[in-house]
Amino acid sequence: MSTENEGTGASGAPSVPPVPDAAPEGTPASTPPAPEPQQPAHQPSAGDYPPPGQAPAPGGYPAPGQTPPGAVPPGPSGPSGHPADAPTSAQPVVGASWPPPPPVLPSYGSEGSYGGDASYGSGGSYGSGGGPEWGSPEPARSRPGGKRLGLFVAAMAVVALVAGGLGGGLGYQIAKGDDDGGSSTTVSAAEAPKDFARAADTVAAVAGKSLPSVVTIEAKGGDGEGGTGTGFVYDKQGHILTNNHVVASAAEGGDLTATFSNGKKYTAEVVGRAEGYDVAVVKLKNAPSGLNPLPLADSDAVAVGDSTIAIGAPFGLSNTVTTGIISAKNRPVASGDGTGSSNSYMSALQTDASINPGNSGGPLLDAGGAVIGMNSAIQPSGSGGTGQGQAGSIGLGFAIPINQAKNVAEQLIKTGTPVYPVIGATVTMTEGGTGATISADGEGGTPAVTPDGPAAKAGLKAGDVITKFNDTAIDSGPTLISEIWTHKPGDKVTLTYKRAGKESTVQVTLGERKGES
Repeated sequence: MSTENEGTGASGAPSVPPVPDAAPEGTPASTPPAPEPQQPAHQPSAGDYPPPGQAPAPGGYPAPGQTPPGAVPPGPSGPSGHPADAPTSAQPVVGASWPPPPPVLPSYGSEGSYGGDASYGSGGSYGSGGGPEWGSPEPARSRPGGKRLGLFVAAMAVVALVAGGLGGGLGYQIAKGDDDGGSSTTVSAAEAPKDFARAADTVAAVAGKSLPSVVTIEAKGGDGEGGTGTGFVYDKQGHILTNNHVVASAAEGGDLTATFSNGKKYTAEVVGRAEGYDVAVVKLKNAPSGLNPLPLADSDAVAVGDSTIAIGAPFGLSNTVTTGIISAKNRPVASGDGTGSSNSYMSALQTDASINPGNSGGPLLDAGGAVIGMNSAIQPSGSGGTGQGQAGSIGLGFAIPINQAKNVAEQLIKTGTPVYPVIGATVTMTEGGTGATISADGEGGTPAVTPDGPAAKAGLKAGDVITKFNDTAIDSGPTLISEIWTHKPGDKVTLTYKRAGKESTVQVTLGERKGES
């Protein structure tokens, strides 16, 4: 798989989100109920049941819907469920059914109310079926409209502002209705206790603890070209771990700065770079005391489905936190700057946490806040671009496993030069297929299989097709290199290969190559 590194060029500040329209009108103030007409004093009559002063005989009440002896039958019902032209009262009216119906209830969640066309619950009512209504339902209210919102960088902020404005407007109208004499329909949330603290395993807690150890890196070459990326504190001496492609433009006489989440900026210098691994170490000049390195996890122990937290500066937006899961492990990825001159290879952790240009070099954390990988590349969408000439996240992000990044970082801090494990054979770099084929010739006319090298000692020859590295299936040259580079020189590995249709297995002791070829 070939991807693009997601460093970002320096760009202007994000555009200011548009000011939202005034909040739509909410629920109108309640209308005070009309005064009830005075009931005339009741005069006993032959139609009274039971007669005044007498208790009804056992079982003497008429059944619901029946008329007591001598009573006048009920007339036609009005629109509210009461007899036509009869006063509405909390007292039963002579001639009405017994027991009397409950008072008319409003239809919660009807069309255009809380939840819009789709009611709160289902069927246009609170719950379903419109609730227990006596009489006709209340007239439906119209659904408030809204303007379409735009601007790419600030889109999420605009949506938040609109939602906040809408809620505020409705709350004001309800409160206004209460001031006008209506009964209260709101419940005020209790204030958060002063000693409120989030659990240590929440995203908010992890982010709060980790952000002070993450920096936004700005690199600028002598020609003024450069970009923005991310890094994180590796040790208390001020070493910062990041991607090679983040700092490459400033590696030879450029300007390099690292800015912490508190806004403090420090100049930095490159200690060492590994193009093939896409790993670099920089060191802060005049590093402050009290640096807190992020803890490093065992990336080999990561499982698909584990939670992930990514921190970085996508499109220059520093201190951005996103979440996701581990979507896959050991994903072979060949990434580069688009020119093919500085490709890197990794057996990556794949995550759906949002990673964008500018996240490069930032930490990918587990749920406990330990680093499991270093964000490095994304798979761009077919349409590509965000209006700034750069691809955005489509949920396919790739991180260098921290076990590998740590090994490289230790080499760079110690010697400034990377060391690569090799098998001593040149393979074709065509992606996708049935394996990695050993080329007929090496670079510059040299032998494809290095004499006395690891592959030669194991009996491998030009034309052999390597199909498996230990237990990992190999489909191409980049996949083979990605797997080799997860190991160290001197490791013993098992290669499965085909020659003239026959499959064989051989053990190889990995050699080494110092520096870039």
